[in-house]
Amino acid sequence: MGDRRVGDRGMGTVRAYRPGDLPSLYAICRRTGDNGADATTLYRDPTLLGHYYVAPYARLEPDLCFVLEQQGAVTGYILGTRDSSRFADRCAREWFPQLQTRYPLPAADDTSPDAALIRLFYQATPADPLWAEYPAHLHIDLLPVAQGQGWGRALMARFLAQLRAANVQGVHLGVATANPGAIAFYTRMGFDTLRADEETQVLGLRWA
Repeated sequence: MGDRRVGDRGMGTVRAYRPGDLPSLYAICRRTGDNGADATTLYRDPTLLGHYYVAPYARLEPDLCFVLEQQGAVTGYILGTRDSSRFADRCAREWFPQLQTRYPLPAADDTSPDAALIRLFYQATPADPLWAEYPAHLHIDLLPVAQGQGWGRALMARFLAQLRAANVQGVHLGVATANPGAIAFYTRMGFDTLRADEETQVLGLRWA
């Protein structure tokens, strides 16, 4: 059963992901992909962000993907993996090869946002010592219409409950230093800063 509540803009439901939700998740990822702002104009190919930040999670670990539905439309999501190391290996075997077929490696002098993202399809995700204590990671995005009403907290609660039920001991995430609102949200959710530089903060939460 979904978690229901009446917000400022009406009733909504946090529910399990369905395969038919995927186009909506791609759209939300694109519309929030610039540190929470709309990234539509940044990329020539509107699907690139979703190929990297949405689809592998929805396809490989759909049981950890939840959406917010309001008035019949999906307006937010949370997704992730319980085991970052295993997920990186599966992406390398099961997801990125098909993207490499569709997207040739860009020329070295191509500095466009599209090229930067496509290069990620060819790069192995390096192991991180933090994964030993914080093996899971997540991504959460909400459209402006869904923000400021407690839906982010509701999505996070559903996701964390699923991790606990799977006996996962901790979760981490990365957030741009230029996005202080997101950092404040995660801090309120109990996350601590594990590592930080000028561009990115890595935050984590453990309960075991």
